[in-house]
Order: sequence, then structure tokens, then C-alpha cells
Amino acid sequence: MRALVQRVSKSNVTVEGETVGSIGNGLCVFVGVTHSDTQETAERLAKKLLHLRIFEDSSGKMNLSTLDLNSEILIVSQFTLYGDVRKGRRPSWVASAPAEIAEPLIDYLVDRLQYEGIHVETGKFRAFMDVELTNSGPTTLIIDVD
Repeated sequence: MRALVQRVSKSNVTVEGETVGSIGNGLCVFVGVTHSDTQETAERLAKKLLHLRIFEDSSGKMNLSTLDLNSEILIVSQFTLYGDVRKGRRPSWVASAPAEIAEPLIDYLVDRLQYEGIHVETGKFRAFMDVELTNSGPTTLIIDVD
């Protein structure tokens, strides 16, 4: 799994003009799934997101995690994270897992985060989504979990 993580002060996702997910202070996480990913991969990503020390403490150092602050998370599935543009001008999507594999793993990731008591919102799988966010910092990380 691959995740593009952005620390945000707010974020929302809309589909056809309707808000389907919205958070305040927390993480907006775009998640891509590849063919070899499993529930164990999703579990490792969940743990990483929960414990990633990406929020500032009272000294201004990034020492606090989502769990420490009980922050919110917005999960947005994004197969384009596995786009390959090394050849030609059109991305190749062969590394992206098909929806039948990806959707249950995204759902599992969300379940694992919620199990830890975190408020999680999501986009809508297979939909054209508009995502708005206010990146705090700005702070953006790419996480590859194998």
C-alpha cells in the first residue's frame, strides 16, 4: 500500500456536489493499493498512521501522533498513486490493484483505524471525487508499506 499523508486543519471530499466525508484537524490520507497487498499490509499502514509523530507538541517539535491527540482521519482511495510515468506520456496503471482487491483492503484499513477509537471519514470508492484540504505546515509524507 502507498499513502500520501497530509496534516490538515480541515479537509472534505465531495461527489456530485454532495459532501461524503469531512474532518477538522487531522490527516487527509490518499491510499493506493497494489496487487501484493493484504490485510496484513493494511494493518501495518493503520499502525503507521495511528502512531506517526507528525503533530507538534508544546515545544513546536513533531512529537505527537493521531492517537495522542485523538485527531480525525479522512481516507481517500486513489489508484493513481501507483501510476507509472517512466515511459511515454500516458501513465500506466498496471501496478494498481483492481477494485475487487482494493476496495475490501481500504475498508479493512478504515475498520482498523476506527477500532482504535479514531473518527474516520472516507471518500466514495470508484467515484469521481473533489477533495479540498488545508495543509497544515505544510506537512506531506509519502508512506510505502510492503
